Amino acid sequence: QVQLREFGGDSVQPGGSLRLSCVASTTTIRPYCMGWFRQAPQHAREFVAGTHTYGGPTSHADSLKGRFTISQDNAENTIYLQMTNLKPEDTGVYYCAASSFTYCSGGHWEYEYDYWGQGTQVTVSS
Repeated sequence: QVQLREFGGDSVQPGGSLRLSCVASTTTIRPYCMGWFRQAPQHAREFVAGTHTYGGPTSHADSLKGRFTISQDNAENTIYLQMTNLKPEDTGVYYCAASSFTYCSGGHWEYEYDYWGQGTQVTVSS
């Protein structure tokens, strides 16, 4: 079992930055993959970024490359999402996800992730 807790959601002005954190609590080994998804009001949930925590590459949504960066601290079972130059369209609930599947890629396929956090709200508004 894995429990995920997200931290760092806030309200910021356009052009601002935020760093989200997600801590994975587990009684066994850490998840093989972890990632971030987001859901804007009246929109479907979408992939933001992901990583294979055992040394695989990171992956970012093409539209967010250059502004959003995922990183990890394996010692703390934590991933981060650094978000810069935030825009109003980045507003939404940001969810942390984790995968216990060894075949996971850290990519955008939701079916690879079997654990989800409750989400943290990010609001970008002037």
